[in-house]
Amino acid sequence: MAAKHKPLSSVLIKPSGPDCNLNCTYCFYLEKSELFATQKVHRMSEKVLEETIRQVMQQSGQSVSIAWQGGEPTLMGLDFYQKAIDFEMKYGHSQTVGNGLQTNGLLLNRDWAKFLKKYDWLVGLSLDGPKFIHDHFRFDQAGKGTHQRVEDNAKMLLDEGVATNAMCCVTSHSVKYPEELYNYYKSLGLTFMQFIPVVETDKNDPSKAADFSVSAQDYGHFLNKLFDLWLADFKDGQPTTSIRHFESVFYSYVGLEAPECTMHKECGPYVVIEHNGNVYSCDFFVEPKWKLGNVQHDKLINMLNSKKQTVFGQAKAVLPRECRQCTWLTKCYGGCTKDRIKDPEDNRKPRFCTSYKLFFKHADPVLSDMAVQWQQNQHDMSQAQQNNGYYNAFNDFMK
Repeated sequence: MAAKHKPLSSVLIKPSGPDCNLNCTYCFYLEKSELFATQKVHRMSEKVLEETIRQVMQQSGQSVSIAWQGGEPTLMGLDFYQKAIDFEMKYGHSQTVGNGLQTNGLLLNRDWAKFLKKYDWLVGLSLDGPKFIHDHFRFDQAGKGTHQRVEDNAKMLLDEGVATNAMCCVTSHSVKYPEELYNYYKSLGLTFMQFIPVVETDKNDPSKAADFSVSAQDYGHFLNKLFDLWLADFKDGQPTTSIRHFESVFYSYVGLEAPECTMHKECGPYVVIEHNGNVYSCDFFVEPKWKLGNVQHDKLINMLNSKKQTVFGQAKAVLPRECRQCTWLTKCYGGCTKDRIKDPEDNRKPRFCTSYKLFFKHADPVLSDMAVQWQQNQHDMSQAQQNNGYYNAFNDFMK
């Protein structure tokens, strides 16, 4: 049976490669500089930028999302992103384009904020919580904490009306404080939150996880507490805060594909474009084995639908018997492939299996009731209207 053709609807671009003005303890991407050892500074040229945007715009359909990430993407400077906008307008065909910037926030200022607001960019701001949590692992190049500078710029973004999500890395330290994190973000006005569990291999002992990695048991309890806090803030049956993980889970309860690739049966719905035009299967697998080509020589749509990308995506579905027989399989599909082992073709048990079991046991009754209510509300609508109704009812979730 032929593989399903995947549309080019999402790309992740790393214009400054692995370069960053921080030196966070848990960062996995700084070491990628070894892939580009002939250069000390990594910056996307205007030529590569133009070719990348040309392909994205011309090979995508009526909507496409572009995520700008790093390293630290603001190292490129604001003029670079104005050029990106110019190229989007030059090569676009009246489609909807969603740009998103994931940043540590240190270099942001009012000029950046006005640009982001003008072009309706979504900002994912890496802010790990209040000072005693954020400054535990997030340091600048001088080894100093960065909390106050990031918090100040978070307030500035919100003051300028920029759509901003709080992105929190859940570590062995922060996992102890779900209530403090949730209330802190709310107090700042950051009501859109994404919590990302961190697990990396110990560099001195590859057989175990690094000390900063969050354990499965702790992460499960963290999710349960967070879920209760989220529910407690519902008003008139609707959420007043947005937590990405819970939104994605809810999709599966109403028979829709979750927006997060970690919850798909197979992965590989997007590609990653490095500063030099190299294209890879996933930002967690930027390595020679999963290099798909280069935008200066190959077409993005072909690389997305290549045999290598198909093999990469299908590897997610190769799971141990315990997972295949699990009650919750269709709700998580084993989570992110990177959390099993660095080689995605290995079918070892997912690290956060225990986390998900704890969470679904706790949250399933409520999510099931919510799904029934949603389905009843959509009973008289066509399938297209059902999808639209879902986005209207949960529009805050998806921003």
